[in-house]
Amino acid sequence: MDSDVCQVYEDEIQSLKEEIKLLAEKYEDSQQESTFFSDEEILMSIKSFQRELWGESEGHESAVDLKAELESLETCLSFLMKLTGIQFTGHSKKTLERTRDKTVRKHRLSGNCRSLSFQLEFQLLEMQNKGNVSAAITDLSITMEPRGNSDLDKFVSSEKRGSLLTFFRSLSSYAEWYEHRRFTFLHFKEKYPDIVTLPEGLLGDYILLRNPKTSGFELMIVWKIHIDEEGKPTPVLDLLTKVPKPVLGQKMATIENAPTRFRSMLLLVGIEEAIENLVNIFSSER
Repeated sequence: MDSDVCQVYEDEIQSLKEEIKLLAEKYEDSQQESTFFSDEEILMSIKSFQRELWGESEGHESAVDLKAELESLETCLSFLMKLTGIQFTGHSKKTLERTRDKTVRKHRLSGNCRSLSFQLEFQLLEMQNKGNVSAAITDLSITMEPRGNSDLDKFVSSEKRGSLLTFFRSLSSYAEWYEHRRFTFLHFKEKYPDIVTLPEGLLGDYILLRNPKTSGFELMIVWKIHIDEEGKPTPVLDLLTKVPKPVLGQKMATIENAPTRFRSMLLLVGIEEAIENLVNIFSSER
């Protein structure tokens, strides 16, 4: 009889422990819901944690190991941010469903990759089965600024069908080419202000070359960023011509071959040098 009573008490205690654990997890989630952190707040939290940890652990050998591990993690994080260009500026989560075996949380992430800002929303499904934990991401939603850019809109549309890991891997490579194009356009606009124009600004995907000596004579350098089925971005450049009839009649063969020669120059000398050579040839035309 006594044994049965003890067993009942033990079962009740175990049940209470599990209930307390669930309540503690719910409280933790409620504290983190709809909370966004700036870079300054994150840094202040890390420093505050360091002060508390070293103050409370002073005199213990483990404090040295913990400090070294934290510094190592900070170094790795800094290296990854420099390598990928990705930096997170905000995060929030909300628990949508919780049972003993399943937890569903909705996450919101915001950040930037080089000059591109992004916001993500997704649901994380965590399943527990005999001590094993599995996780799956569903309902991925991506918002990026600036919109209205054809390459960027295509990138977002394609990545919505992929995984979160694929998105970040593709975003890093795409943002690198996006920045490269923007800086290249700015360079030639500043170097040749009388010849180079940017009808759509630095966020556009083409530039115009206008020869002030020949009215109506224009060359358009189109620079797209193609994204394949695996999410890999690749620059694709081409040359389009707009030539007045008098000029077209005089130099028909040269103008018709210009796009082909431009593509050949791209393969031989690269993007910047090919555009530089084209600008020099174009500006000398009369």
